Amino acid sequence: MRHFHFIVGALTFFISTGLQANVLVLVHGYLASPSSWEQSGINVTLEAQGWKRGGLFSNTPAGVQLYEADNKADNTVYVVDLPAEAPVIVQSDFLLGMLNTIRQKRPDEPLIIVGHSAGGVVARMSLIRGGAKNVAALITIASPHVGTTRANEALDATNESGPFGIVKNLFGGSDYDTLKRSRGLLFDLTQPYPGNMLYWLNNQKHPDIKYISVVRLNPVGFAGDDLVPGYSQDMNNVTALQGRSTVITTPAGHTLVAQDANTIVSVLKSIKTD
Repeated sequence: MRHFHFIVGALTFFISTGLQANVLVLVHGYLASPSSWEQSGINVTLEAQGWKRGGLFSNTPAGVQLYEADNKADNTVYVVDLPAEAPVIVQSDFLLGMLNTIRQKRPDEPLIIVGHSAGGVVARMSLIRGGAKNVAALITIASPHVGTTRANEALDATNESGPFGIVKNLFGGSDYDTLKRSRGLLFDLTQPYPGNMLYWLNNQKHPDIKYISVVRLNPVGFAGDDLVPGYSQDMNNVTALQGRSTVITTPAGHTLVAQDANTIVSVLKSIKTD
């Protein structure tokens, strides 16, 4: 019943805003890609409910390319392909360029950004760096807004200083190599403390838009999942956003699931046109 009230509260909140979402931008997380939204069944469910695929922003040797779908749907979904192992600031640069391209194509339509995992943090960075024009709301799913100890553990595991550094480098394997390449991002996802990225980001003025935190519930009903604790998934715990985020809890692990599409659509349907 408690979870039901969360969702009802969220819907009531949006009905009163007088907004209509026409463009949805899906931002994947760490070690993920645009295919995450397909493989989870989210895009299929969105399309069945009137949100058509608008195109894919992909990184190519020639730069970012938009592969646009041939449809004229009122409600359009774009997915972005970010360098998922790169630091947050690098990913946000790519996302800013992609958002600007969408605005040029659909200048009068509000954008809703959905970020999964680290993608939610990347989206926030883009917004405070000038990417909030035409953005009506940010929805984040299982995002580490206040960091995660998993990032610290990965940094410790890939620290090659000391007597065991050479051994780690020789015998770490492909997963170890991936973590090594990701150390810049992992530093960004450690808990906020003076001097690190999250501390800076979480103390910046955020744009006056709607914020929705989708917080996972583990199998025994406590907030959080195996990678990000529940309090970190709640944007109300961001210093600059206290009291500004609606919270919706969903029973799932950290990865995307088809039910996330229904959560997104429940929010989108409640946003009305002026």
